[in-house]
Amino acid sequence: MKDKTILALTFIRNIVAELPGTEEKICFDTPAFYTNKNIFARLKEDEGDLVIYTEERDKWMEQYPDIFTITPHYIKYKYMLINLDRVDPQDLKILLIIAWKQRTSKTLLKKYLLTNED
Repeated sequence: MKDKTILALTFIRNIVAELPGTEEKICFDTPAFYTNKNIFARLKEDEGDLVIYTEERDKWMEQYPDIFTITPHYIKYKYMLINLDRVDPQDLKILLIIAWKQRTSKTLLKKYLLTNED
């Protein structure tokens, strides 16, 4: 694994660690992040992109097409690819939290909202 991939993954792990009920598992031989057995993000096999769940991918892809993309495989799914070399860390943090919120249970979401102001 490349040094810059390790740094990005460390950043991602630090964000995810603060979200209740998350766990890291391997998916397609790469680290993936789950809540309630629902995947919300994973490192793509190329180690340069993060696959992330989003219900707003068109917005992100239109605004920053050099950072957010999809491949034909993801057209039918609510996922997009994030270029880890180009993404702003704050945008990555926001997207991870949103992805988790969209995939987690109501109970865990309430727990998170009680301790975090958005």
